[in-house]
Amino acid sequence: MTFNPAILLDNWRDLLDGLVLTLLIWVVGTVLGLAIGLVVATLQLFTNRWVAAPLTFYVALMRGTPFLIQLFVIYYGGPSFGLDLSPLTAGICGLALYGGAYFAEIFRAGFLSVPPGQIEAARMMGIGRLDIVRHVQLPQMLVIILPALANMTVLLSKETAVLSVITVNELTSVVQSIGSTTFAFAETLLFLALVYWALLEIVTAAARRLEKRVGRFMLRAQG
Repeated sequence: MTFNPAILLDNWRDLLDGLVLTLLIWVVGTVLGLAIGLVVATLQLFTNRWVAAPLTFYVALMRGTPFLIQLFVIYYGGPSFGLDLSPLTAGICGLALYGGAYFAEIFRAGFLSVPPGQIEAARMMGIGRLDIVRHVQLPQMLVIILPALANMTVLLSKETAVLSVITVNELTSVVQSIGSTTFAFAETLLFLALVYWALLEIVTAAARRLEKRVGRFMLRAQG
C-alpha cells in the first residue's frame, strides 16, 4: 500500500473526538494530580509522622510501579474492593493518582528549597504556619519548580495513550481502530506522534513564557 494521508481526512470526525477526549483526560487528570501532590507534600512536611508515613508509602508505591499495572488494579481489580468504575473514570483517577505522587515530590523539593532563615523570620513575626506556606514558601518555590511541573505535565500527556488498554476511546485507541480497519498504520501512527509532539511543544512554550513572567514579577516585588 502507498502512503495515503487522505485516510486521516476520511476519519477526521473520529480522530477529533479521540483528541478531545484525550485532552479532557489529560487536563482533568493533571489538575487533580496537582491538587493531590500539593496536599500530600504539605501534609508530609507540616504534620506528624503518623500522617506523613502512609503518604510517603503512597508516593513510593506510585513512583515504583508501572502506570499500566496501576490502571489494571484500579479498573479490573477495583470491583473486588467494591470500586466499580467506568473506563473513563478509572483512567482519570489512575492518571491523577500517578501524577499526584510525582507532583508531591516536586512540591516537597520546592518547599525545602526556601531558605530556612526566611521561615524562621516569619515565625518570629508571629505569622502562622498556613500563612507562611501561602505567602512565603509558595510564591518562591513556584519559580523554582515550574520547569519540573511542566515536564511532568508533558509526561502525563503521553501516559494518556496507556488508557486505551482499559477500553477508553481516546486518540490512541481511535488511531489503532482506524489502522486495523484500513491497514494505514503509517499514516495513523505518524499523525498520533505529531499530535503528542505538538502538545509537548505547546506546554513547553507556555511554561517558558510563564516562567519568565513569574521571574519578572518576583524581581519587581523584591525591588
